Amino acid sequence: MRTFRLTLAYDGTRYAGWQSQSGQLTLQDTLEQALGRITRETIRVVASGRTDAGVHALGQVVSFHSESQLEPRVLQKALNAELPEDMAVLDAALAADDFHAIWSAVRKRYRYLLHDGTIRDVFARQYAWHLFTPLDEDAMRRAGQSLVGTHDFKSFETSGSPRGTSVRRVHELSVARLDATPHPLFPATPGKLISIEIEADGFLYNMVRAIVGTLIQVGQGRRAETWPAEVMAACDRRAAGRTAPANGLFLVRVDY
Repeated sequence: MRTFRLTLAYDGTRYAGWQSQSGQLTLQDTLEQALGRITRETIRVVASGRTDAGVHALGQVVSFHSESQLEPRVLQKALNAELPEDMAVLDAALAADDFHAIWSAVRKRYRYLLHDGTIRDVFARQYAWHLFTPLDEDAMRRAGQSLVGTHDFKSFETSGSPRGTSVRRVHELSVARLDATPHPLFPATPGKLISIEIEADGFLYNMVRAIVGTLIQVGQGRRAETWPAEVMAACDRRAAGRTAPANGLFLVRVDY
């Protein structure tokens, strides 16, 4: 039995999330079915995180065990021939026997894209949260710095996926407006895309989306820059902003 590690990119738009669900199209089922056709085995994969419906990945990491003797590069090529066009295996490798996509991870990085143009971009709608109100990205960046460090992020956790502790360490939180040069795929967004990136040792359920929904209120001038720190201190999800829509969220990478 060998342990494999895959790095995946996917567009989560048409999927009901990562985790296998009866009667639903999921990313896990799609990958496992492709692996089954190639290896003739029943394989269960483990992903570094169970991304929700509509969430995308630039570098999701998956591990699984298999009797297959295929070389990783051959398996990668075979999978990319079997998978639909909105999924791709970026890398395939053999891993140590005790490697586990969840428990071996030490850091994750997420990106959330916002579009604050006055005209909707019909091509960006699946990859950014469109807000018609202009945002002050500098105020959002300053407000977000209070969340960097080791804190109890209970105020930014949606119920439904209990963890042993809601304490996490955020290593970096950045907010930046992207280049004003028109994006070739998003013609209506020059200078109107804002990227929020958060890197931490782990994330609670909907933590990134709750932080984004909180920073939005600062960016719109509805709350002071000190407010996110007050929200965090409350340890109450009701104190924070709304949960941002799934479509703007990307899992960027996982470090081991």
